[in-house]
Formats: sequence, C-alpha cells, structure tokens
Amino acid sequence: MAAAESEKDQFDDEDAEDDTPLEKRKKIFSKELRCMMYGFGDDRNPYTESVDILEDLVIEFLTEMTKKAMEVGRTGRISVEDIIFLIRKDPKKYSRVKELLTMNEELRKARKAFDEIKYATTK
Repeated sequence: MAAAESEKDQFDDEDAEDDTPLEKRKKIFSKELRCMMYGFGDDRNPYTESVDILEDLVIEFLTEMTKKAMEVGRTGRISVEDIIFLIRKDPKKYSRVKELLTMNEELRKARKAFDEIKYATTK
C-alpha cells in the first residue's frame, strides 16, 4: 500500500510540475490573439479557453524556435540570419519574414529621410 501511495505521489508531482508554469504564467499575447482570431473570422469575443490554447501553442513555438536558434548561431546570441536559416524550408514563413524585413528597412529609410528633412528645416 505504501509503495502505491509513493508511486501515486510521484506521478502527481510530475503532473504538477508540468502544469504549474502554465497556470501561473502571465497571459502575454491574449489581447493580440483575440484580435487576430477575430480578424481571421472568429467571434468578436472568442472563448477564453481557445485563446489560452492558442497562446500556449504560440509560446511553445517561440520557445522551440529560440532554442533551435541558440544552437544554430553563435553561442549566446540569436540573429535574424539564424531565424531565416531555421525557416528556410517553409515557404510561407520564409516569404513573410522576407516581407517584414523589407518593410522594416523601408520604414527605417523613411524615418531617416524624415528626420533629415526635419533637421534641415529647423536650422
């Protein structure tokens, strides 16, 4: 009987360790995910459980990608090239990353040009 109880306690402890971070974890992306879900055709106020599951999936994906990127690139650093290397075989993700990087570069150039014009007119 004692062996069965200690075995049961062992499994309860393992389950508690796995569930604890998710229960205590602060909801980071809930608002954004709700908006994205609505934008992709869900209800204006999706079920909290749906948002929580989606958030768990997003965090798991980000965690795994970060771990893989840490292994690929220089020790202790993650670069854009590391992420591109990891997603190179997924055409949708690869094209989206390229699009976002291009847009970021265009915005940076536009801000720089705007700042130069603003600086020139104030002198």
